[in-house]
Amino acid sequence: MTNHRLNPKVDEFISESTKWKEEYEKLRNVVLECDLTEEFKWMHPCYTFNNKNIVLIHGFKEYCALLFHKGALLQDAHGILIRQTENVQAGRQIRFTNLQQIVELETVLKDYIFEAVEVEKAGLEVSRKKTDEYEMPEELKNKFDEMPSLRTAFEALTPGRQRAYILHFSQPKQSKTRTARIEKFATKILNGQGLND
Repeated sequence: MTNHRLNPKVDEFISESTKWKEEYEKLRNVVLECDLTEEFKWMHPCYTFNNKNIVLIHGFKEYCALLFHKGALLQDAHGILIRQTENVQAGRQIRFTNLQQIVELETVLKDYIFEAVEVEKAGLEVSRKKTDEYEMPEELKNKFDEMPSLRTAFEALTPGRQRAYILHFSQPKQSKTRTARIEKFATKILNGQGLND
């Protein structure tokens, strides 16, 4: 067993927590039993293996969570990993709302942590989606057919801007709302501007 050096910043983080103190302590113990190095990054307890981020402990109003930096690559045999939003490509959370849940899942959590370490040892990377792999909404394709100049302008935008538009246009459930959004932003696209410019 390697020596578990407790990071004083994590001690401080836990002692100053009002909301998830017991849960943080338990999560910390579980993670440390997996021989990871305790660090403090992005204002949160973060656990690394050979300087690679494996898992982070963080809390929100409704839940606290273990965030696996490359969770997308885990098997998730128990179906407990959560993707915060669909724009998140690599990270996955396991969420808890009470101490009991952590206690019950302890061995499963360790399995996931060890698997995350193996992913890191194998040098696996999450392949980031390229813009052309994002599903372009039908309404946008139709608009391009109607207005070839819009397609030309869209294709001239940076990949990041194209992605932002595709995500923005894809969000509404109803087709007419998607069409309205596209029409609203057509002028910006024609002017070579991004969603937030």
